[in-house]
Amino acid sequence: MTFDLGKVIPNSALIYTRVSTSEQGESGLGLDVQVTRCEGYAKRIEADVVDVMREVQSAKNMTKRPLLLNCLARLKSGEADVLIVAKLDRLSRSVIDLCSLLEQSEKEGWSLVLLDLGIDTTTPAGRVQAQVIAAFAEYERRLISQRTKEAMKAAKDRGVHCGVTSKIPQEIVERVVNERLAGATWMGIADGLDHDDIATAREAEFWQVGSIQSVFNSSRGKSYRKKLESSEPAVTL
Repeated sequence: MTFDLGKVIPNSALIYTRVSTSEQGESGLGLDVQVTRCEGYAKRIEADVVDVMREVQSAKNMTKRPLLLNCLARLKSGEADVLIVAKLDRLSRSVIDLCSLLEQSEKEGWSLVLLDLGIDTTTPAGRVQAQVIAAFAEYERRLISQRTKEAMKAAKDRGVHCGVTSKIPQEIVERVVNERLAGATWMGIADGLDHDDIATAREAEFWQVGSIQSVFNSSRGKSYRKKLESSEPAVTL
């Protein structure tokens, strides 16, 4: 890869194409159209095509696409310096995922071309477009975080249990609270649950002190403690 007045001149390219069904993959119609467009662009920027990846996979998560992961590994190793894709939705429908991929490409020293959006990070204009997308992705992240916090607060106000501890049976929550109030140590409670083969909320091998404390301090733990306090007989003098 070389540079010319701020423009990156790629030497080699990987082309990634994808369809979401086996029927489309077998017919080749969707894949062939994508390949033709990408090869045409590679020729225009004078980049040698190292390989064409044809993935038939409907997984929304990029981490569940073996050929895409292979592409990214080869780009990271320096086998090619630009990834050409016909359409954004062939990579991901998530702006956040795209932002993550753009950050990865910049960090590892390769470029990304998305033909449908006109994004080509081998050019200064393309890199500016990528920065705009990154800004919107960060904004989207913050909105999602805010909506999640508001939704969880509203759920708790309605008495709905949220979080990992909600997977733990009520009798285990009550056991943790009862044993702690009776003077048991956090580790002692954890050892007892392990001894009785009680599954953890995260399916870990052993109960940890932090997990026991989370159960004790959870909304259900607090609710059960209040119930115990209210049921205690009043002391008369």
